[in-house]
Amino acid sequence: MALTFYWYPKCGTCQKAKKWLDAHDIDYTSIHIVEEPPTKEQLLDLISKSGMPPKKFFNTSGKKYREQNMKEKIKDASTEEMAEWLASDGMLIKRPIVMDGEKVTLGFKEDTFTETWL
Repeated sequence: MALTFYWYPKCGTCQKAKKWLDAHDIDYTSIHIVEEPPTKEQLLDLISKSGMPPKKFFNTSGKKYREQNMKEKIKDASTEEMAEWLASDGMLIKRPIVMDGEKVTLGFKEDTFTETWL
């Protein structure tokens, strides 16, 4: 089964992840995370399957995160609220997100990709 690869083409981390996937001949469908951000339901599914806290899905180094004061907003927010905010703007989402329907990786660390996708 092909992986789903949510990415932002101008993002250096996403480019490294794409290069890694290509170098390992891994089949994937790429989705531009800003033009087609995952829906709230998809995000809830990703969060659930990743086993990570929903706060990890925020791009904390992004301009939008700072502009919208997300650090304060997410302190007391529910998972539902966080998924809603993330779905509203792909630039808020940490990227890339790679999934196969069961497993999810967030960001790019070569060790994690090797462990999860090879």
